[in-house]
Amino acid sequence: MVFPQDAVNTITITFSPETWQAMQDDMTSLFGEFGSRRRGGSGSGNFAGEVRPQGDMLGPMPEGFNPENLPEGVELPEGFDPENLPEGFQPPQGNVIVGGGVPGAGAIDFAEEDPIWVAADISFNGQTWTNVGFRYKGNSTLMGAWGSGSLKLGFKLNFDRYEDDYPEIDNQRFFGFDQLSFSSNFRDLSYLHEKVAADVFREAGIPSAQTAFYAVYMDYGEGPVYIGLYTAVEEIEDTVLQTQFADGSGNLYKPEGAGADFQEGTFLAETFELKTNEDDADYSDILALFDALHADTRTTDPESWRAGLEAVLDVDEFIHWLAVNTVIQNWDTYGTMAHNYYLYNDPSTGLLTWIPWDNNEAFTARSLRRGSEREQVAGSLDLTGTSDTWPLISYLINDPVYAEIYSGYVEDTINGAFEPAGMAETLQRLHELITPYVLGEGDQPADPRLETAQSFENSLPQIIEHVNQRIAMAQEFLSTAGI
Repeated sequence: MVFPQDAVNTITITFSPETWQAMQDDMTSLFGEFGSRRRGGSGSGNFAGEVRPQGDMLGPMPEGFNPENLPEGVELPEGFDPENLPEGFQPPQGNVIVGGGVPGAGAIDFAEEDPIWVAADISFNGQTWTNVGFRYKGNSTLMGAWGSGSLKLGFKLNFDRYEDDYPEIDNQRFFGFDQLSFSSNFRDLSYLHEKVAADVFREAGIPSAQTAFYAVYMDYGEGPVYIGLYTAVEEIEDTVLQTQFADGSGNLYKPEGAGADFQEGTFLAETFELKTNEDDADYSDILALFDALHADTRTTDPESWRAGLEAVLDVDEFIHWLAVNTVIQNWDTYGTMAHNYYLYNDPSTGLLTWIPWDNNEAFTARSLRRGSEREQVAGSLDLTGTSDTWPLISYLINDPVYAEIYSGYVEDTINGAFEPAGMAETLQRLHELITPYVLGEGDQPADPRLETAQSFENSLPQIIEHVNQRIAMAQEFLSTAGI
């Protein structure tokens, strides 16, 4: 019912005019005027006076800097001139290092607070859920969409958030679900990346959220307005733990930022946000992973090092994820950015398990400076050149035992979950399923964020070609590895 694979669900979200205005006011305070393409409020989106390295290199500065080719969601402050940098700015030596901000200009701070929660009513299939918690979600995608003047923003639903205020909705559920996340498919011309990536992971045997397409309408006092086609994503802490693990009572972490790359000595409790067992605030399992990963035995006694690492981390599952993630090509997760994954300490095994999240930048190719960090990690199947900025990749892939396991999973991926004929069939079927909700048909309007009908139609052969190219690259890698 909630995650159909052969239908597009339709929901309507109704706000009171006062609630809607409060939401817009809050977004303005966080991200500036709607459609202004500039940040307002705290951290106005101007350049920082220092470069904050995050291991993401795009090219020299100012020579070669291209303001038309920025990271997703990044907008240049009005009047930016690379020849006339802000006072106090110190350009880096050599390569430009970007941390989610403007190349060569330090990181742009995103909002320090999430958008506010509000109460809304949800209508679906003739039923209504009242006083459901609603808030916008996202970081660069949220800022970018708001700045571009689009109401198609990612959001979360929490069906019993306001049960203390409204006892009649105590333990309210949406067909068993307490929370749902809705991805806006921002900058995805095919509208397929989020869904298909999650499905490939799960089919490969990696814990991953269920997904489905939803046509979303919002009524904020002027009648229902079609906001667009979304991908609904199962929340990890809500039902994934209960349905894909033997025991869902363990610690669940959502790492992001400094320390989430697992460099030695960088652990910060605030980086590893606890989504379960928050009151206990016990990070001993994460600290044990840091210790095991960076143990001196990695170079002096590899067998002992592997045993210590495998005592705290499901290493086989991580390598499996790494192989699938690299084959499909994903630009916004561990190895390129320090976020978009969960770690779950499964009580049934006592091991931390890797769970992928937020796959909207999977299945895409980018043109980057040859030899750059991001090209190496996200573009190449051979990860041996990955720097120690990403030790969970570099340490494991440079170990012969783990490298062999990685190669085996690359082979399994292209012969299984990412097999070309099956992928082409799936992509074609999903493209046809969502076409009326993207292009419009009869009484169904077109998606407001549709670039052009032709760009949507072209996206299908493009993503199929991407699959074929990645499989060819994987086959070449395996041939070189002697497999």
